[in-house]
Amino acid sequence: MQAYIIKRLFQIVPTLLGITLITFVIIQLAPGNPAAMKLEMLKGQGALGGRTATSAQIIKETEKLYGLDKPLYVQYYLWVKRVFTLNFGRSFTDHRKVLDKIAERLPITLELNITSIFLIYLISIPFGIYSATHEGAFWDKLLTLGFFFLYSLPNFWVAMLLIMFLGGGSFLDIFPVYGISSLASHSMALLPWLWDRLWHMVLPVACLTYGGLAYLSRLTRASMLEVIREDYVRTARAKGLSERVVIFKHALRNALLPLVTIMGLLLPAMFGGSVIIESIFSIPGMGQLGFQAVLSRDYPVIMATTTISGFLTLIGLLVSDILYAVLDPRIKLE
Repeated sequence: MQAYIIKRLFQIVPTLLGITLITFVIIQLAPGNPAAMKLEMLKGQGALGGRTATSAQIIKETEKLYGLDKPLYVQYYLWVKRVFTLNFGRSFTDHRKVLDKIAERLPITLELNITSIFLIYLISIPFGIYSATHEGAFWDKLLTLGFFFLYSLPNFWVAMLLIMFLGGGSFLDIFPVYGISSLASHSMALLPWLWDRLWHMVLPVACLTYGGLAYLSRLTRASMLEVIREDYVRTARAKGLSERVVIFKHALRNALLPLVTIMGLLLPAMFGGSVIIESIFSIPGMGQLGFQAVLSRDYPVIMATTTISGFLTLIGLLVSDILYAVLDPRIKLE
């Protein structure tokens, strides 16, 4: 086990370098010059004042400031060199440290995604087990129809419907639809602040949850149906064990293996956030940060989010393999 883990950890380095190299090349091929976009932003803000320098000179100075005047291979080498010291550089848009911007946005994204993931697993696994153990019954058919219907709904459309019907659009005005807290939340006591935060999270979390809930419930059902037909489950029943013991002690453990694969990919999902939902509800999370970075060609932010997401993906896959061996003794990590 230890040798396998060490081997996988060493494999992370070249894989991560490959991911960053591909990302670096793609963003360089994308149309738009960060220096020119920075110039347009300064013009729009009136920050240039009475400077008489030509646009070409300003672009040249900006490229020199951010190192964009160097050859691409030199830019990539310098970036990799900084990353090994956990220095992702400064943002092109406001010249702040990239890690500081991530540290501001990440807690909000984690709040939304951890809450959503907890609800998904809390609801979907019991429903999946119930459907599998009552195959063909009325409630199994009803749950199957309902979850397939939920899974087919695009989250941006559901978000707009929720805003229209529950967020003061055309019908009820129950839930807030802007931001993650009220403007006066900084002056609230702990309990009112917590209630305000939870109330703001209801609609975004609902949009983040229903799709995963439908998918994971059907995955649990399919996995359980496959497992409960195995010989060892029949043997457990033949021994006279209760149905609860057979399902939860013998069948569920092996049925969880496909869910472990999904769980291993949750780390990058929690970090990356949801671009669509965070944009619709104006939530300052990682999804919105990444989307704004792409629009403004903010290379350091794009590279940082991609690198961290890639690293978390590789770690998640390693954790999945280890959990596989823990749940199923037949799997050996050699």
